[in-house]
Amino acid sequence: MKFSRLVILTVALVFAWATSGFAFHSADQCEKRIDNFEYFVDYSGSMMMNYKTTGKSKMAVAKEVLQRVNDAAVVELGYKGGLNTFAPYSTVVPMGTWDRASMKAGISSLKSDLPVFGRFTPMGDGIADNAPVVAGMVSNSAVILVTDGGSNRGIDPVEEVKKLYAANPNVTFHVISLANDPEGQAVADAISALSSRSVSVRAIDLYESDAAVDKFVGDVFCMPRTNAPIAETIVLRGVNFAFDSYELTQESLGVLNEAARIIIENGKSVCLSGWTDSKGSDAYNKTLSQRRAEAVRAYLVSQGVSSSKLVARGMGKSFRYDNATEEGRYQNRRTELVFID
Repeated sequence: MKFSRLVILTVALVFAWATSGFAFHSADQCEKRIDNFEYFVDYSGSMMMNYKTTGKSKMAVAKEVLQRVNDAAVVELGYKGGLNTFAPYSTVVPMGTWDRASMKAGISSLKSDLPVFGRFTPMGDGIADNAPVVAGMVSNSAVILVTDGGSNRGIDPVEEVKKLYAANPNVTFHVISLANDPEGQAVADAISALSSRSVSVRAIDLYESDAAVDKFVGDVFCMPRTNAPIAETIVLRGVNFAFDSYELTQESLGVLNEAARIIIENGKSVCLSGWTDSKGSDAYNKTLSQRRAEAVRAYLVSQGVSSSKLVARGMGKSFRYDNATEEGRYQNRRTELVFID
């Protein structure tokens, strides 16, 4: 019996298909849209103000969003990447072969609680200062501009982006907007409108939605390979965890027994993704989610699945379900499965 039919027969009892769209888990599934990228992050005083209804500063949300994108991108595709800030302009991660851990450390080093007052936003000047980096970006390149659109001093940021496009047609500016007001959003929209290739997204969407992160990575970094099989994400329904725990429940064991049988019969490798709800710090939840994924992996190995066939990934916090409710938090504390070859 083919695997697709086997899943259809057992899905009602064991699995539920996720609705997050195409998630990239290996270089076999996708090919590069770009060769180089730069995160260009607004570091001005207004970025230290609260962002929408999150209860966090814009910079704190920006950091979490960039970590989620950094975790989702496929490192094996061999990008070159870097991270710079403006207002003030500085290099945090120099442009070079992208390494997930180094970029993670760079993002983590950004401060999210600096003073608001006395730190103006010369956004256009910052973009002009970034011209040497953009000039050195060859082939297909992306500048991912992370900003609230505030610009209260110096030259026009939209005009400066126009100049960079004229100087280097290989580059595309994409925008992650943290605007709280129409004026800031208008600046972000005007920059995005300069190129038909530009992707513009609200940071709140990337902050709250796993699906939005998958789509952003797909739109900016990589695309499905022609004729490549689509690796859909499967939620192991019932393999959820108690709050602040990575112990498997009795309910989950029956589901995992059936999952082990299917994995063995199918013979493909599997990526197991562990998630948490939104309570607690990002760092703590990243570790907890990894332990949850490893707990599932260890149990599947105990049921006869080859350890070489299983990869465990801790994804951290999930916002797919409503973290304001007990049921939503329970659903976010889930495990997902993807067949990757």
